[in-house]
Amino acid sequence: MNQAIERRVLKAAEYIASTGATVRQAARVLGVSKSTVHKDLQTRLPQLSGALAREVNAVLSRNKAERHLRGGEATRRRYARMKSR
Repeated sequence: MNQAIERRVLKAAEYIASTGATVRQAARVLGVSKSTVHKDLQTRLPQLSGALAREVNAVLSRNKAERHLRGGEATRRRYARMKSR
């Protein structure tokens, strides 16, 4: 694997593990697509660091379980903004 790719994978993994960020948030901060972050974390990271991969997977699983709440909150805010106009 290319060293630049390895650095990107580890940077994304450390960012998500330390902040609990979503894939979209990490992609925005790192300046890559969410597809790239997802592929990096799901296929490349386990080859580099199994322990970090397990930690990141725990965060991603928690984010996936909570995503319906974040979506509902965004919808509630949008309709509140529309009502106040």
